[in-house]
Amino acid sequence: QVQLVESGGGSVQAGGSLRLSCAASGFPLDRYVMGWLRQAPGKEREGVVCSSPDDGRTHYVNSVRGRFTVSRDTDENTLYRQMNKLKPEDTAVYYCAADRDPMAVSCPNVYDYWGQGTQVTVSS
Repeated sequence: QVQLVESGGGSVQAGGSLRLSCAASGFPLDRYVMGWLRQAPGKEREGVVCSSPDDGRTHYVNSVRGRFTVSRDTDENTLYRQMNKLKPEDTAVYYCAADRDPMAVSCPNVYDYWGQGTQVTVSS
């Protein structure tokens, strides 16, 4: 059974940091494109950081470039995202997602598997 479980969300003041985790089960993390997408209140869901499993390609939305990084622990089958210098506009529900299609590294809003989401709130 494929499952993605996010954790690490919470509330932080602007300028602070958070680290999100996405524990995967039922499939090997190192063979899937992994994405972090978010949906802010009243807005459409958008891809934030999406990474290829084997060639190092990573796509960042411009608004988070230089502040967010993503990494994988294949032993733990877990994806991590470090978010630094957080801004109030980063407030959203963040979703972890997985897809076998290499084109998914472009952060489309369509993935095979989704986590339940974790809330991140940044106050000014």
